[in-house]
Amino acid sequence: MNGSEAYDDDGHPKRTGNVWSAVSHIITAVIGSGVLSLAWSTAQLGWVGGPVALLFCAVISYISSCLLSECYRSPDPVTGTRNYTYIGAVRATLGVKWTVLASFLQFLALYGTTIAYIITAATSIRAIRRSNCYHEKGHDAPCEFGGNLYMIVFGAIQIAMSFIPDLHNLAFVSILAAVMSFGYAFIGLGLGIATTVENGQAMGSLTGAAAENSTQKMWTVFQAIGDISFSYPYCMLFLEIQDTLASSPPENQSMKKGALYALLVTTFFYLCCGCFGYAAFGDNTPGNLLTGFGFYEPFWLVDVANVFIILHLVGGYQIFSQPIYGIVEKWCAKRFPNSGFVNDFHKVKLPLLSGFKLNLFRICFRTIFVISTTGIAILFPYFNQVLGILGAINFWPLAIFFPIEMYTVQKKIETWSSKWIVLEAVNLVCFLVNIIGLLGSLEGIISKKVH
Repeated sequence: MNGSEAYDDDGHPKRTGNVWSAVSHIITAVIGSGVLSLAWSTAQLGWVGGPVALLFCAVISYISSCLLSECYRSPDPVTGTRNYTYIGAVRATLGVKWTVLASFLQFLALYGTTIAYIITAATSIRAIRRSNCYHEKGHDAPCEFGGNLYMIVFGAIQIAMSFIPDLHNLAFVSILAAVMSFGYAFIGLGLGIATTVENGQAMGSLTGAAAENSTQKMWTVFQAIGDISFSYPYCMLFLEIQDTLASSPPENQSMKKGALYALLVTTFFYLCCGCFGYAAFGDNTPGNLLTGFGFYEPFWLVDVANVFIILHLVGGYQIFSQPIYGIVEKWCAKRFPNSGFVNDFHKVKLPLLSGFKLNLFRICFRTIFVISTTGIAILFPYFNQVLGILGAINFWPLAIFFPIEMYTVQKKIETWSSKWIVLEAVNLVCFLVNIIGLLGSLEGIISKKVH
């Protein structure tokens, strides 16, 4: 193979990804802890509103995918210069000012996701203890355990894992996290189906779970919309996935097909999880399908599912925090080039382990980062409400607004043209949905904190 055949047009080694590799990456990126709240969200919206909301988010995610796929290269989507990351595409298309805002929102989403992972991990540890307690003492036993200690333990594990240099050293962790996410999602789906069959009927109603009053019902509906919006967007990883594809056929064509197939599979899976979970428990559907104790038996399977969740979150925390570590450390290295604290590495050799390098700034910054996320998780340990807020950060700003703006600029779409009107209509509808989800989740956190 000669040199030109071994490298792509940007000098990087030849990319070999195809539609099916893109499908696998997208499914892995989309399916995660958000699936655990879908049954509760469906219960708040009812048999009509729940599936409609899931399908709406799926359609919007596909529209967003199509727009972003055109922005991988600019100015031409087939022959233009490659944009390797989401932020790179914003910078190339919209300029520096918009890049600052997009970067802030992206980092806020990453930071918030690490907080959600700490909350979820602690909840799963508690669920394992409660599951064993209920099995031994009966379902009415006072099996309550606090969560703060488990959050601190999880944070301590993350401090140790944060010494992993960067994402290139996390390949095994990433694969393990993906396998675990599929494992607990399928267990939740299986238990929902089994419980529905055992009941002999599908629980629930067209309008969803009852509330104390109409105001409370409105807030829970808003919060459910926020939770569903969290479960779909994967825009932060979209262009990184597209950057793995071979250039023939053009990357934008392959990515659109991959996104369509992946979202069809994901949506079918989400509908099954949400609907069977609601069918199993009706108005009593728990906020987290695997920790809310709709399922008591087989207790060992509930324990296995929660172990899968914990293992997924241990790796997932690093996958979402490492990009922040990388950006901050690179910026500080450039800003303080003569600082030994920032730039000097010290080799450490421990018994039975190969030598590795440590940096004092890295130790301090990453430790403080983990402590801060653990502290916030302890202050606001509310699974569904935190997911709703993260959905609001991801859904409209990053998955809708920026892709539409980039696509409009790249395609030179004229203001008030028919295509511009359609895109702005989608933009407005998604903005309103976003505000609804954000308000519902904020109200939920305030209510929980006050009471």
